[in-house]
Amino acid sequence: MTVMENKKQQQEECNKGQLKNCQRKKTSSSSCYSRINNLDDGCLMHIFSFLPPIPDRFNTALVCHRWNYLACHPRLWLRVDRSVKDLSEPGVFPNIESAVSASRPGDTILIAAGGTHRISNIQIKKPLCLIGAGEIPDDTMLTCARGSDSALEFLSTCKLANLTVKAELGCCLLHRSGRLTIDGCVLQCESNPLDFLSCPIVSTANSSEVVPSHIKSNSGNGVFVSQTRIEGGAKAVLTSGDLVLQRVRVVYARTSLLFWFDVVQM
Repeated sequence: MTVMENKKQQQEECNKGQLKNCQRKKTSSSSCYSRINNLDDGCLMHIFSFLPPIPDRFNTALVCHRWNYLACHPRLWLRVDRSVKDLSEPGVFPNIESAVSASRPGDTILIAAGGTHRISNIQIKKPLCLIGAGEIPDDTMLTCARGSDSALEFLSTCKLANLTVKAELGCCLLHRSGRLTIDGCVLQCESNPLDFLSCPIVSTANSSEVVPSHIKSNSGNGVFVSQTRIEGGAKAVLTSGDLVLQRVRVVYARTSLLFWFDVVQM
């Protein structure tokens, strides 16, 4: 056997080995998938409930038709979509106000991207998570009409993520009590000449404030902001209670300002 033939034979054996390893991995992967797919719908949905809505639970919905149905089930989150014509579909609502009203404590509301969702003085008295369904915050825009005190008013522990909230006058977010977390959002207020009448975030909470038991937060009152762009208004945060701004960090980017800060008890 010549040297060339010997090398050729070794290469063929190496290719066969790689093919077997690849087939073994595929078989192992498919067997794992088939094993988890043997679980009933209730058990699989319970597993999905532990996943963060964005991006893990959203990506789970892309696996197959069954996982899409379970990952998007109204038991896991509610949806706000103005374009849906059949509102008899469970868990789908034409506006944010009706979704908040129908929600249960701990629910996640996924707000459809595209267009503008008009809101005004929506009170949230139970723990909820509101998430924009777009790729970036600007894809999901909540606009508060002029003359409203606020777009959203929070009296419980809540989280906002991947949303743009705009207010012409007044404030974008009014925090009364509970722990409010704002992550990866854009807050826009009226700029000159009326910026002294606008403020993206207003907190009236008191650390010693007595609130009803059904809306009291175990974590205490506070506002926690990260990776959020704040535009317009005389100042980013206005506090009229006894909470104060702490641990401020600002990152200057080419097109925006990103803020990290806490508003907590002094």
